[in-house]
Amino acid sequence: MSFQNPVFIPGPTNIPEVVRKACDMPTVDHRSPIFGRILHPVRANVRKVLKSESALIFIFPSTGTGGWETAITNTLSPGDNVLIARNGMFSHKWIEMCQRFGLEVQVVETPWGEGIPAATFQEILSEDSGKAIKAVLATHNETATGVVSDIGAVRRAMDAADHPALLLVDGVSSIGSMDFRFDDWGVDVAVTGSQKGFMLPAGLAIVGFSEKARACVDTAKLPRTFFDIRDMEKGYANNAYPYTPAVGLMNGLLTSSDMLLDEGIDNVIARHARIATGVRAAVRAWGMKLCAVSPEVESNTVSAIMTPEGFDSGRIVNHAASVYDVAFGVGLGEVSGKLFRIGHLGSLTDVMALSGIATAEMVMADLGLDITLGSGVAAAQRSFLRGVPAQTEKAA
Repeated sequence: MSFQNPVFIPGPTNIPEVVRKACDMPTVDHRSPIFGRILHPVRANVRKVLKSESALIFIFPSTGTGGWETAITNTLSPGDNVLIARNGMFSHKWIEMCQRFGLEVQVVETPWGEGIPAATFQEILSEDSGKAIKAVLATHNETATGVVSDIGAVRRAMDAADHPALLLVDGVSSIGSMDFRFDDWGVDVAVTGSQKGFMLPAGLAIVGFSEKARACVDTAKLPRTFFDIRDMEKGYANNAYPYTPAVGLMNGLLTSSDMLLDEGIDNVIARHARIATGVRAAVRAWGMKLCAVSPEVESNTVSAIMTPEGFDSGRIVNHAASVYDVAFGVGLGEVSGKLFRIGHLGSLTDVMALSGIATAEMVMADLGLDITLGSGVAAAQRSFLRGVPAQTEKAA
């Protein structure tokens, strides 16, 4: 396997060299003021990436899954009712976690390829006269299907129902890449990880709490030790952790979050939208369709591309890896064998995206699919053109 080629999976993403070097640091005393000079600026940076003025930021040595566990165990008690849509593999996994913790989970079964049905949520919440539902769980970007859901619409549905439930949001494959508005959307807990938009190796769960969510922590009865944010708060007050932190990854997160903020978070969002538009143009040129059922739910971080019926999409991923040393994402769960995924998030440019599109074309041509070499590349190039006005190009 060549390490020269970028990866096109929806995480872990490509690591900028400056970030990789930031993670490669000498051992420091994690209970000294040195660590505080990493910890507190990192938390401030993450708050800005979330577009929040007041979110309480907690960073655990873990992954997004640990972030899910942090969200529910610090705010809920055994037997509490939660509402969630199952519209992909990662919402499915969060549901399973809630069930294992003894929560009563009301699942809105939603076709894979569709976003969260906010109107249905509003109906359910309006009918909950006793306010039994304690939390609404929402997967912002369903990585398995390439579908983004409207979290603002979910919040409006909750407000229209005049319901006090917490809003817990999985932003693992959206935060740091797509528009995420913690304050404006009234998010109570936001969860992400280091290996997606923050362009780091896996190893950090990054979680933001609202004051409302923090107020639930002392009465929540689900078991927690490692993920207890009260212990984290005590540690942070002393420039430390309640246990040994991943100092190198934290230093890398400081560098990567600085990079996002230096680029400008809105510019980062626009870059991802532009690259996604180019990938989608390539998919149309191939005569193929996305799993996302409509343009408004198409993700700007991953495109899940349906392959012809009867064709095992896993062959594309395996052939790309074994012949061209390029990684694409496999289909998961209900869409296993039916689609392959091109991840286009994190440290990625238009030029890098073109190499992934070109490789996908070669792979599909090798495997006998009806693909015209260069068709998707040309479509993406037309989408990416920025330097020469179209009329000038024609005149030349």
